[in-house]
Amino acid sequence: MTHLVFICGHAGTGKTTLAKRLIGPLMKATGHAFCLLDKDTLYGGYSAAAIGALTGDPNDRDSPLFLQHFRDPEYRGLFDTAAENLRLGIGVIAVGPLSREVRERKLFDHAWLGVPNDVKISIVWVATSEETAHERILARGNPNDAYKLAHWDEYRQRRFMPTGKQREGLLMFDNTAPVPADYDALLAQLVRTPQQAGVMLPPMPV
Repeated sequence: MTHLVFICGHAGTGKTTLAKRLIGPLMKATGHAFCLLDKDTLYGGYSAAAIGALTGDPNDRDSPLFLQHFRDPEYRGLFDTAAENLRLGIGVIAVGPLSREVRERKLFDHAWLGVPNDVKISIVWVATSEETAHERILARGNPNDAYKLAHWDEYRQRRFMPTGKQREGLLMFDNTAPVPADYDALLAQLVRTPQQAGVMLPPMPV
């Protein structure tokens, strides 16, 4: 079985750190190769150059202009790159906020994503408090966060926690202060199939 794992959530929740911690144990537990596709790694440099040419600010990654003209093409490129790997039998961990797609339930739609129907899709929603996220964003000092920090009251209106139908099928992960058992439980959820219920999985590295 080939796996597509989305690691989603707002800025500062630790999505990339979680993805890097998961990929080795996922390969060991499933016996399959995985690749890590982080939207910012794939498109950050290009989008910075393009929007910098338009506005003079290469770090303008949250403005209305960016969201209108750059956001969706970046994500489509992420999905298309994931699909190419999945067709080759390589599992994918895809990292990005993807808040709109989570609200609209699009990440469960194989056809919309363009991925093979036999791929197992798992969607992890990574969360932490607004205060913790803000502290982490300040601490990492990423220039791409400049607009977000300068317009925090505007940005925070886009933050949400999936509830009701939006939450159905999501794997919720509180990344405020996780312990090894939390990572092990998430790994078990990602690789479990009906045939594997009760199988002991290797622990994740501490």
